[in-house]
Amino acid sequence: MVKVDKKPKTLQVSSLFTNVKYEIPIYQRNYAWEEKQIEQLIEDIHSSKGTYFLGTLIVNQKEADVYEVIDGQQRLTTLYLLEKYLKIDILKGSLYFEAREKSNRTLSIIGTEEINDVLEELQSEELIRGYKIIEGYFLSEKIDPVSFREKLNHVQLIRIQVPKNIDLNHYFEIMNTRGEQLEFHEIVKAKLLSQLSTNEDKKAGSILWDACSNMDSYVQMNFDLNTRRNLFSDDWSGIHSEVYDFDKVRGIIGNGDHVTTGTKTLLEILTDKQPTNKGRGSHMEENERFESIISFPHFILQVNKAISKAEENESMLDDKNFLKSLELNWENEEKSKAFLYNLLKCRVLFDKYILKREFVGDYKETGKWSLQRLESYKDRGYLKPKYVGTFGGEDDTKNKQLRLLQSCLRITYTSPKTMHWISLVLTSLMNDENGNILEILEKYCNHKVRESKYENASGFHFERIVFTYLDYLIYRDGYSYEGKQIIFPLKDDWQFHFRNSIEHFYPQNPIDVDPSTRWNLEDLNGFGNLALITISGNSKFSNLPPNGKVTSYPNIIKQSLKLKIMREMMHINGGVWNQAISDTHKREMFCLLQGGGSNGLF
Repeated sequence: MVKVDKKPKTLQVSSLFTNVKYEIPIYQRNYAWEEKQIEQLIEDIHSSKGTYFLGTLIVNQKEADVYEVIDGQQRLTTLYLLEKYLKIDILKGSLYFEAREKSNRTLSIIGTEEINDVLEELQSEELIRGYKIIEGYFLSEKIDPVSFREKLNHVQLIRIQVPKNIDLNHYFEIMNTRGEQLEFHEIVKAKLLSQLSTNEDKKAGSILWDACSNMDSYVQMNFDLNTRRNLFSDDWSGIHSEVYDFDKVRGIIGNGDHVTTGTKTLLEILTDKQPTNKGRGSHMEENERFESIISFPHFILQVNKAISKAEENESMLDDKNFLKSLELNWENEEKSKAFLYNLLKCRVLFDKYILKREFVGDYKETGKWSLQRLESYKDRGYLKPKYVGTFGGEDDTKNKQLRLLQSCLRITYTSPKTMHWISLVLTSLMNDENGNILEILEKYCNHKVRESKYENASGFHFERIVFTYLDYLIYRDGYSYEGKQIIFPLKDDWQFHFRNSIEHFYPQNPIDVDPSTRWNLEDLNGFGNLALITISGNSKFSNLPPNGKVTSYPNIIKQSLKLKIMREMMHINGGVWNQAISDTHKREMFCLLQGGGSNGLF
């Protein structure tokens, strides 16, 4: 009989895989973390001081030193890849997937020379991508692996054993819908509500908070229909003009039909057999259709920064300072009520003017960038929601331009603590909803580009905003070379990808090239020879010559408008890409950046 550890156990991350094995059961999805989650994990560890708790790992003990992972497998797998990159000794087979041979083969050879001996189609693309993201981030951010390994000695996880005879399938389902434990944002909720003097105020505050916390649907849809009619304007697109403070909100919410959700302990979650519903009411389709670009805790920090009208202070958006940053809001009842009202006001503005990912139609699986507002319409006498472009139709020029500009910022500043542009927009809209946020964000990007001192940079020292904002400017204004229009302004449906890898169009280590013809380092690392693409795209390009890249991987070329220009310049010059053409391209791109303000269209 296996002796089961019933008490939560503190584990040191640096020795997480030395003497135990973790099995990822077949019912769990494949490894799916992308750049934003992986980079955030690395950054959290890198910026930590002293002992740092990374969260919990929920397991079911199968044998003496074998644990089935119930919750936390994405983080656990990332830590495994991270330790492989850092060359930390890992017990062979210490992490494995049930009935997934390709994944297990990749885990065993990743980070070693053996990987070159295994065909690419026999490797797990998801795990290889995750490893490349880790490798790329360490290089781009110049993180010292030795000092990072030392930090891992002070990073800990809490391993929790599920209760005996628990229904694991049921548990896994609810952990992925509502199984969130007491976190800082719930503490903030309790602090704010504790300042309210009446039960009616507390109830209304709790309902308002819970409605705002569901970030993956438009906030209007998180209230019952009666409340929605009275709380929002006739078309539901904004808060009613007569609802200007918390007391007005309470008067409306108090007449609604709500079921609030309270914080549950781990045991309550595990033993609760009631059916779950991700949303409120019957709006599962909205929850499945949209995805917010930030979580609710980070939204709270954005609201706090917006109403504080603070300058770009990274500590205000850093969740390590979560409670300290917010504590002024529960000094008294007046401030608590003001924050709760501003939370709702900012949520409405956020949903209307900040882009989301939308999973619908051809983008049901991959998602696309979406900038839409919610409106009501009548169908057989009933009001129903519809989503239209925030500024006119979804293809309206201004809507398309602002959507692209925001996605440029989203893919550049992937860590929530660096997304100051969101609070900048919220502050402006709270003062005047008719403010020109396109102009505000263009000025912000211009400032960031100038601040990067790109004119004196080289190679991997160019900051991502230089590449991404340049692509935005090319999309906005178009581009022609030697009289030929290469990019037409605001013409096609081009979208930003999450890109983090600087690509040398003429490769750093060209294959089968006479050493005397190789480029010098200044030209090789010059801006004219560089583009920003995905890590997987960079891996495929490898050391192919420019013609080989263009011919073999046309879809990767499309990731960057700058790269599309480089391709066309090469074609116009008879298939040649040399130092002179690269230098011409650099000078022209720098001219675009130096004049990259508003083009006065709006």
